[in-house]
Parts: sequence; C-alpha cells; structure tokens
Amino acid sequence: MKKTIIWSFIFIVLGFALGSSFYNGTYSSLNEVVKNKNKFYFLQEGVYNSLPSLKKNISNLEQKVIDHKDNNYYVYVGITRDKEVLAKLQKIYKEKGLQLLEKEQTINSEEFINNVEQFDLLIRESSEEDEILAIEEVVLANYEEVSG
Repeated sequence: MKKTIIWSFIFIVLGFALGSSFYNGTYSSLNEVVKNKNKFYFLQEGVYNSLPSLKKNISNLEQKVIDHKDNNYYVYVGITRDKEVLAKLQKIYKEKGLQLLEKEQTINSEEFINNVEQFDLLIRESSEEDEILAIEEVVLANYEEVSG
C-alpha cells in the first residue's frame, strides 16, 4: 500500500511538471504568433498637443493619417507589416527631408491585416516613388476607416 501511494505521488508530480512545461511552451509560442500576426510598423511624422501646431507643421504633407489619443495628435505617413516596404518608405521620406520615428503597433482587424499584406506585395514589386506613395495613401485611408 505504501509503495502505491509513493508511486502515485511520483507520477502526479511528474505529470504536473511535464504538463506545466508543455503548456507554458505552447502558450508562449502561440501568444508570440498571435502578437506578430497583428504587428504593424508605423512611420510617425510627429506628435502634437494642439490643433494650430498640428496644422502648421503638417501643411506640406500630402498624405497622412492623424490619430487623436490622450489629448495628443499623432501623425503617420506610412503603415506596413513588411520590413522591406518600411525601408522603401523611409528612404522616400528621408529624400523629402522628413525625419520619421518608427513605431510598432498592433491592430486586430483581420480585414486591415489582409489589405495591408496585399498592398505590401504591390509596394515590394514597385520601384516608382509615385506608385509606392499612391498605394500607401490607400493604406492610410483604409487605416482611417478601421480606426475611426
């Protein structure tokens, strides 16, 4: 009887240890996949705390999207999921004299994720600045619809 209790205790502890390590490993890797699936790279032109300041500083930007959060106005000129596309956009805007901040954000809209992935494919294949910016303008408009 004593041996049965000892063996039962050993198997319970062993089962708990194996189950815990399996669960933690699977959960964290699944969590990482979901987190990366919703990750976007935003090119931020600036943050403004007043509308007059915002209007004054962005008058030269042809395409942009403005997020109003926590009494601040965040101005974005590009959104992508692809590092290669991000580099192309940064290069274009750097040549235009803009210094941009790269920010990572998550968005949970499946429609937006699919749209951006398709637009990223188009941008990756394009080498024309006007074409790239026209595609990115659609991405920004799509983001406004999703976030609005």
